[in-house]
Order: sequence, then structure tokens, then C-alpha cells
Amino acid sequence: MSKSNNNNDYNPLELLICVGSRVLEDNSTVEVGTGVPMASTLLAQRLYAPNIIAIFEAGGVAPLMPGLPISVGDSRTSYRAIMASTMNDVMETCQRGMVDYTFLGGAQIDMYGNLNSTMIGAIYQNPKVRFPGSGGANDLGSLCWKTIVITPMDRRRFVKKLDFVTTPGYLTGKGARERAGLPEGSGPYKVITNLCILGYDEETCRMKVESLHPGVELEQVQENCEFELLVANDLKTTPPPTEEELRVLREEVDPDGYIIGRVK
Repeated sequence: MSKSNNNNDYNPLELLICVGSRVLEDNSTVEVGTGVPMASTLLAQRLYAPNIIAIFEAGGVAPLMPGLPISVGDSRTSYRAIMASTMNDVMETCQRGMVDYTFLGGAQIDMYGNLNSTMIGAIYQNPKVRFPGSGGANDLGSLCWKTIVITPMDRRRFVKKLDFVTTPGYLTGKGARERAGLPEGSGPYKVITNLCILGYDEETCRMKVESLHPGVELEQVQENCEFELLVANDLKTTPPPTEEELRVLREEVDPDGYIIGRVK
């Protein structure tokens, strides 16, 4: 058993990556995006889920990644993989219900886990800010069974109403996904932030605080969110990164600091 790291000698991105790696189950399938999700998946493969089946949008399936890819089309996403295919095959695999998890992000998220990665503003043709858009995010959030979001937490991101719905969460609440024709039982699962871990209430499908990171108070979490958060009855404290997690992350997953070094 690795010892907990009690020195707080880790940065916010290292915390996000370590917490993200613990969520994934061995022998599960996960659609992996660029950046923190890649680092979390690679760390999970090294420590917790050696048989995880990582799937990349460009077509790599179940690689044994020798290092951290810099994009979903990096050659490392196909290294010793069981398949080097195409985006069409990957999306069709999601459509057939064969992908357990997907990692997503966005500029905005609301209480039902809907995501906006398209624009900020009231007029689509003339927005204040234009983002890259869906890419595969709508398909993945619609068709994978469990959506995990990794994002910093502040009131600009956690909003009462999205400026644009790029990716469906629970839409307007319980049953809304199914009424829209999406697979029954699919939808948002966890939101991993720099302050806490959030899940969703089974009855209302609203976001709720499940675990506070070390040194974080519940009031601080609510202050960084526009809408009212529900709170789990058994509110927990997130275990900090262990010495082993940080060693593997720094020495094997991201030794060049491509991700974990990008902290202001």
C-alpha cells in the first residue's frame, strides 16, 4: 500500500490527474481525450487498471502506451494496440454501447451536467467568444455509458444556464435523456475539479458534492458555483495523491512536465 502524501507538495493538475486515475475500473473501456484525461488514463494503466481498454478518437484501441501522447492522433495511441482503425469505427463502437467511460471538458457546465464547448454569448452568429465546438464530444456524451468531466471550478464555468448546449448531460432532469432518444442508463457520472469530486443525485439528476479535497471547505465549493449544489449525506474527504502516484506520474507518465508543468 502506497503511503499518502501529507506534505502537500503537489500542484492542482497533479491532484486532478491522480483523482481521475482512481475513478477508472480495470477491464473497462474508456474514450480518452487530449491532456489531463490521457495522463489520468496512463497513470491508471500503470497503477490501478492494467487491463483498461483505452480508445482514442483517431482510431487507436487498447494501446500499451510507452509514454504520454500529445494528441489523440499521436503514434503512441496505437503502440502495441489491438487495433489501429478510424474515427468511424470508434464512434460506431460507442453507438453499439461498448464504451463504459468518456472523459470530456468544456467552457461551461450546468447542474444537470450539460456541457458547452461552442460559444459564449447570446447570438450564435456573433458570439463574445467562439470555441472549437463539439468535435466528438456530443457523440461521446450521448453514447458512452458514463461521462467524466475534469475541469477547474469557478462561477464562469459552473453556471445556471449554458450559452449553448454542445453535449447533453441529463438535459432538464430525470428521464429527459431517454425522452430525447439517448440510451437508458447513460449520462454524467463524475465531475472532478480542483476543489472537490461531484456526482449526481439519483432522484433529481442534479449535481451534488461527494468529496472535498484536502483543505477545502464546503462553502468554498458553493462560492465557486452559480447554482445550488446538493451535498451527499456521507460527504467524504478526497485522499491526497500518494507518494507512489506522484512518483509514477512525474517519472513515467509525464517526465517532461508537458501537462503537470503547466501550472501558473
